[in-house]
Amino acid sequence: MSLSVYNTLSGRKEPFEPIEKDRVGMYVCGPTVYDTSHIGHARAVVVFDVVFRWLRMSGYDVCYVRNFTDVDDKIIKKANETGLTCTEISEKYINEFHNEMDALNVLRPTIEPRATDHIQDIVGFIDLLIKKEKAYYTDEGEVFFSLESFKEYGKLSGRNPEDMQAGARIAIDEKKKNPLDFTLWKPAKPGEPAWDSPWGMGRPGWHIECSAMSYKYLGTYFDIHGGGKDLIFPHHENEIAQSASAFDTPFVKYWIHNGFVDIDNEKMSKSLGNFTMIKDVLKHYHPEVIRLFLLSKHYRSPVDYNENSMNEVTASLDKIYAFLERAEKSGCDRPYSESGPEWEGFARAMDDDFNTARGIAAVFDTIKKGNRLLDKAGEDMSDAARREVSILHSDLKKMGEIFGVMTQVPDVYFQEKKSAGLAGQSLSSEEIDSLVKERIEARKSKDFARADEIRDMLAQKNIVLKDGPTGTSWEIK
Repeated sequence: MSLSVYNTLSGRKEPFEPIEKDRVGMYVCGPTVYDTSHIGHARAVVVFDVVFRWLRMSGYDVCYVRNFTDVDDKIIKKANETGLTCTEISEKYINEFHNEMDALNVLRPTIEPRATDHIQDIVGFIDLLIKKEKAYYTDEGEVFFSLESFKEYGKLSGRNPEDMQAGARIAIDEKKKNPLDFTLWKPAKPGEPAWDSPWGMGRPGWHIECSAMSYKYLGTYFDIHGGGKDLIFPHHENEIAQSASAFDTPFVKYWIHNGFVDIDNEKMSKSLGNFTMIKDVLKHYHPEVIRLFLLSKHYRSPVDYNENSMNEVTASLDKIYAFLERAEKSGCDRPYSESGPEWEGFARAMDDDFNTARGIAAVFDTIKKGNRLLDKAGEDMSDAARREVSILHSDLKKMGEIFGVMTQVPDVYFQEKKSAGLAGQSLSSEEIDSLVKERIEARKSKDFARADEIRDMLAQKNIVLKDGPTGTSWEIK
C-alpha cells in the first residue's frame, strides 16, 4: 500500500505523489514566541515530527521547515510589560520551546527560520505583490493585500468572501479598499522594533512571514504545508492568496491540519483558565507517555487530556517496556532486517493518512503475540521461537523509532519509574528490596502471617508485589 494523505484543500484522501520524485518539501507553522508553550502546541509539533519520521522511513529525502514568529504584537506587549527587549523575550521562549521539545524527543527540523532574520526577503515579497497589483500601500506606510485581486480566496477554508464581508463586524478603515484586505506591512510606532522598507520604517504582518520563508527554502510550489486546524483561516488562506498571486502557482500540493487538545472535555482557552503548559505536564508524566497520548487518536481528531487518559497511557507504556525487558532477558533482542505481519499492519496504518491510533494498536498486537510466544516457550526456548520473538522485538523497536518512544533501556526505565514513585516515601528502594527478601523467607518457612503483613504494609504505600516463576518483583501503583 502506498501513502495516502487527507488534503484539507480537496477535503479527501489523496495518493501521496511528491512534486519531485523521492524528495519532499514540508513547511509547518511554528510558535509565536511570546509565552510558554501549552499541550496544544505539543500536539502539532509531535504530529508533524511523526509525519517527518514516517516520510524518511518511507525513503524520502525530506526538507522540513518549521518557523519561529519572533516579531508580533504579543511579543511587543510582553516586552513592554516586563521591561525586556523583544529579542530577549523571543530568545527566552525559543530556548524554552527547544528544551521542552528535546525532552519530548522531537527531532529538530531541517531548517528553523526566524522572521526577523528574513526581513529583506519579506520586503522583496511584498514589493513583488505591489508590482503585480495584488497589493497597495497608503501614505502612512501601511501595505495591504487586495482581496479582490485573488478570485480563489476561500478555497482552503470553504468560506465565501462576499458572505464574510456581509456578516463581518469590521471596524471601518478608510485606508483599505475592501474591509477584508489584510495587512502585509505595518508602519513603525514609537518604541516598537522596525526595519527600513520602500514604504518607510515598519515591520511585517504575520501572514506574509510564512509565505516569504517557505518560498526562500522550498520554492514557489512545494509538497506539504501543515499546522493546527485553527490556522486554516485566516492564516493559511492568506498565505495561499499571497504566494499564489506572487508566482502564479498552486503554492502547496497537500495541506495537513491537526486537531485540538481538549482539557477534561472542554476546549482549552484562556477564558476557562485551563491552559495546560508542556513544562507542567512534564513534571507529572514520562515524556514518552505524553507522546503516546498525543498520538493516541488520529491526528485530525481531537484528543482529551485528563488524569484517567494519562494513567491509561502510563500503564500502556509500562506494558511496552515490560515486553522489551522480557524479550531481552530471553536473548530475543537481535535486530532483524526481515519484518513480520505486525510491522506490515503498522505500515498500512501509517500509510493510511498517518493513522497513529491504528499504529498503536499494531504495537500492542505485536506485544500480545510476543508475550504469548514467550509464555509457550518457557525456559527451554527453541531457536525458531527465539527467532520469531526477535523479529517481533525488532519490529517493535522500529515502530518506536516512528513514534519517538522506546528509547530507554527497560531496566533503566523501570528503575527511574520506581525512584520517581518513591519520591517523598518513607521507604527507600533498598529497604523495599530487603522487605521483599524477608517476605520470600517467611513464605519458605510457612510464616504466611508475616508474608501477608509485609505485602499489606507495602500495598498501603502503593507498592505492588508480583510473584512469578522467576521470583518476586515490585512496582509503584
